[in-house]
Amino acid sequence: MSRFDQFAALHVPGTPLVLVNVWDAGSAKAVAASGAKAIATGSASVAAANGYSDAETLPLDLALGNAARIVGAVDLPVSIDFEGGYAVAPDALASNVALLAATGAIGCNFEDQVVGGSGMHAPEVQAVRIAAIRAATGPAFFINARTDIFLQAAPETHDVAKVDAAIARAHAYAAAGASGFFVPGLADLDLLARVCRESPLPVNFMAFPGAPDAAAVAAAGAARISHGPFPYRAAMQAVEDAARGLLG
Repeated sequence: MSRFDQFAALHVPGTPLVLVNVWDAGSAKAVAASGAKAIATGSASVAAANGYSDAETLPLDLALGNAARIVGAVDLPVSIDFEGGYAVAPDALASNVALLAATGAIGCNFEDQVVGGSGMHAPEVQAVRIAAIRAATGPAFFINARTDIFLQAAPETHDVAKVDAAIARAHAYAAAGASGFFVPGLADLDLLARVCRESPLPVNFMAFPGAPDAAAVAAAGAARISHGPFPYRAAMQAVEDAARGLLG
């Protein structure tokens, strides 16, 4: 089984793949040593570890070099959080993701927010962008299509209408060639369960402090649980705490 197929097969609704997001080759090796089945990065963590903020301020060549080093460090499938692909136009986007695929990464996160701007790309625009990535990478590359509907709205405003909009995007993204559907920010288990039931793609939940636990998220039908920037933040807090102790 190829690493592409191996990774895709790990997405089982109700028995989700758990990803502890990494930021460099060293953190990837540590997570692999823990018994992880796959490796995924978090863009905010990668940026911060290199002295940048999130939202594609990390130069593309550094992002690609970091991806290649992670792939070379572990014997597991590696998915890269590639934000908005460092481009808006489909042709430029396709070229950038082809470069990412050439590092050996088996897939990427690809978000529908307007990086560096405001709002989100219209579903039909984002679908064209996903189709361009699929054409550039072939049938096996795992495109985890992220919607920012829930991240861009306060949790108390998450409702049926937003879920309707998310499900419509899931169908549009699936038709364009996406492999998975990522709904960071959505923590209401009833709403999450409906997304999981009605999405044609396996659904990715993002864990965060105070979010429902993994068992509850699995019961809602999620096929993937990722941890975003929180492992990096915990690691850096541990370094700071250790330094304070050493410095007396």
